[in-house]
Amino acid sequence: QARIVDSGGRLVPPGGSLRLSCAASGFSWYDYAIAWFRLAPWKQREGVVCISSDEHITYFTDSVKGRFTSSRDNAANTVFLQMNNLKPEDTAVYNCAAVYPSQCERSYSAYDVWGQGTQGTVSS
Repeated sequence: QARIVDSGGRLVPPGGSLRLSCAASGFSWYDYAIAWFRLAPWKQREGVVCISSDEHITYFTDSVKGRFTSSRDNAANTVFLQMNNLKPEDTAVYNCAAVYPSQCERSYSAYDVWGQGTQGTVSS
């Protein structure tokens, strides 16, 4: 069955960087846009960034512009979330999610396949 495994979360200091990975299997990766969402304690789920099948980037929140970006390696069925200049408020469980067809959707309810989540913690 369709599956996404997201990984790479860890503890990093403020100002540091982190790269999360989203690896897919069981479906046609190139037909899907891949988005990243995050969930912090006492917060609503928030869209972060999305990359379409043709590698167009859509930012869902202004707070990560200039700091975060996404890329995809279609041969490896993997999407990356590169997070730079991290802030404590970036601490969250990060999930990648796939939506069919190929373009990004802002609403998390549109997404068809979800990763299990990976915890990124920004703290000294």
